[in-house]
Amino acid sequence: MTAPAFATAEPPEPIAPIEPIAPPEPIEPAIEAPPGGRDPIERELALIVARVRLALQKLAAWSGNRAQRIRDGAPLEAAAAQRPGWLDAWTDGDLRRGWAERDDRGQVLARSQALVERDLRDHGVRSRRLAETLGLDDRELDLLHVLLATAVTPDLGGLIAAVTGRAIPTEALIAALFDHGPQRVLTPASALVRWSVCRKVELAPGDGDGLAIDPAILDWFTGAYAVEAALAGAVRPVTPRAPLAGWPIAETCAQIAPCWNREGGLRAVRVIVSAPPGTGRTTFAVAIAAEVGLGFVALDGDAIADDGWREFLIRAHRQAFLGRAAIGFVGEQVARRDWNAMPVPFPLTFVCVEPGAVLRPQPETVDIHVELPAATVADRTHLWRALVPAAATWSDDAVDALATSYRANPGDIADAAHRNLTAPDQVRALMRDRDRHRLGELAQPLACPFTWDDLILPAQVVEVLRDFEHEGRTRAELWEDPSLRRMFPQGRGLFAFLTGSPGTGKTMTAQVIARALGLNLYRISLSGVISKYIGETAKNLTRILARAEHMDAVLLFDEADALFGKRTEIKDAHDRHANTDTNHLLQAIESYAGVAILASNKRANVDPAFIRRLRYVVELPRPDPAQRRALWTSIVGGIAPAGTTTRLAAPLELLAATVDLTGAQIKYAALAALLAARRAGGDITAGHLARGVERELQKDGRALGEREREQVLRAG
Repeated sequence: MTAPAFATAEPPEPIAPIEPIAPPEPIEPAIEAPPGGRDPIERELALIVARVRLALQKLAAWSGNRAQRIRDGAPLEAAAAQRPGWLDAWTDGDLRRGWAERDDRGQVLARSQALVERDLRDHGVRSRRLAETLGLDDRELDLLHVLLATAVTPDLGGLIAAVTGRAIPTEALIAALFDHGPQRVLTPASALVRWSVCRKVELAPGDGDGLAIDPAILDWFTGAYAVEAALAGAVRPVTPRAPLAGWPIAETCAQIAPCWNREGGLRAVRVIVSAPPGTGRTTFAVAIAAEVGLGFVALDGDAIADDGWREFLIRAHRQAFLGRAAIGFVGEQVARRDWNAMPVPFPLTFVCVEPGAVLRPQPETVDIHVELPAATVADRTHLWRALVPAAATWSDDAVDALATSYRANPGDIADAAHRNLTAPDQVRALMRDRDRHRLGELAQPLACPFTWDDLILPAQVVEVLRDFEHEGRTRAELWEDPSLRRMFPQGRGLFAFLTGSPGTGKTMTAQVIARALGLNLYRISLSGVISKYIGETAKNLTRILARAEHMDAVLLFDEADALFGKRTEIKDAHDRHANTDTNHLLQAIESYAGVAILASNKRANVDPAFIRRLRYVVELPRPDPAQRRALWTSIVGGIAPAGTTTRLAAPLELLAATVDLTGAQIKYAALAALLAARRAGGDITAGHLARGVERELQKDGRALGEREREQVLRAG
């Protein structure tokens, strides 16, 4: 069996400037038109049909001559008695050759065959290319010619029927036409079988199987080949785009070069591109393929069921060989697929996987791993202007804000362009919406209606929180600085640990910060994280952080002490495993590069090693009288009709000065007063406020004293 084309063909000269890379010899070379101006493909097909027709005529003439001799009672040649009993007489090549040398008709057909064979050697370019590409030997090429001829010239079926009684060619017939002998051609090791070049056609019982050429091979041979139908449902459209400046295109080509060395032979290369979806993985693959002179077809591996994967892979690589195009496989399932199902790997294949995915090695293939870097702020600024037409009318500040606030990948920006968004606000809304589905049941999205004006805290606390917000806004550019990245290879995530009594505003603070950053806020569900099984809690948290890694969002871990509790003295195996779990949690948090806020009412219960890893640890104190007065005024003024705070200024001042409540308690007390007033059918009064305060105090086991209550009522 001959070797595949890419293993033996002389590669063309490399495409500058990527010396010394040279792709395999083209499958469709330039062909000079043969004499007479006839189309080269038509000429070759005509010669193939003529070859098969003459072979059929010769076999039919021999068969008819032999049948006549049997009817006339003439003795058969001695060789006929020595052949295997299961072979029909007309399959014996020696008898047929002897007849052709003596019979006038046989001599004419033999001379015609020789002329056609000579012309086919001169003009059978596509036949030779197909044989070299798929590794067909001479007998397999004979079979291919018969199937090709019968497909393009249906009237050959009559000649076949005259010999066999069936109008469909069989392997036995083709063996007789070209003196193959009794050895089968279509064995499991045959290239025709491995490349699915032909398919079986079931005939009547006892007649064996008929054969037909695969439609994709017929299309290629006749010049109508594009993407075969079996792959069409998995083809992913690829929009040509310019590669990003930071992509390692030259470096990857330099790694490919030694594998395509003239002296060392040509080895197959599989480029494993690791990056999240939408980051431009196929665009990168297209750029590499173009540099080495190949086309590109992207195929979705998820579109194929497991039981159809082998056939899909064979057809995909056949598509690569015949169409001279690199194949890029995308989809969530490609990492776990069996890549050893293909007959011969194509010289250049791309597999696009998510970070962390591992592919099994493939025989006779060199794997090149490429971690595609994320788009920088400069890249995103360029993409917003290049891909979104409306961005030409936006201010520089608006474009810069989009580029720094949202780690939009090229796919996100292209999606915004397709939606014809015209205003930056519309784009910001789209950027927030694109992540909502990624965490699923693992997190709960929280509305963020509050602003910095709603947050009433000591000035020094607000200043620290403002620092946190500023870092969150500028961190994308911050960590693009190589010197900072070198000094901080880990711990690039932005974390704030908020502690304080219940109701002091930890969740509200997270909402304010998320709104100020223009990001969604997700409260992580502890029920989806904490597990009673050893090791599962760390795995669950790692899974959440892996999904959130590429989101533009703020994660809120409420009751963080439940996750990051203190490690204990080891007294038994359970303590050892519990401490190991805590260690894994700390490592997962340290490697997370996103924005997260952790809140706890019990700072003393949190492991000190975790607190040391954080740069923002903020204690939210209970409000003092002045802050309580501001809270009462803000909340009542926000939910009650205009003028209510002025009318109730005295009781509000008294409540703020005498009753120690947190911000959350004041908010719920004001709500209770509003509902009581509506039930009574009037405006909020001092009595309603007193009732609301009493309800909140009861939760803590306290009560509003009679004297304080009377003072509030008199003040009202």
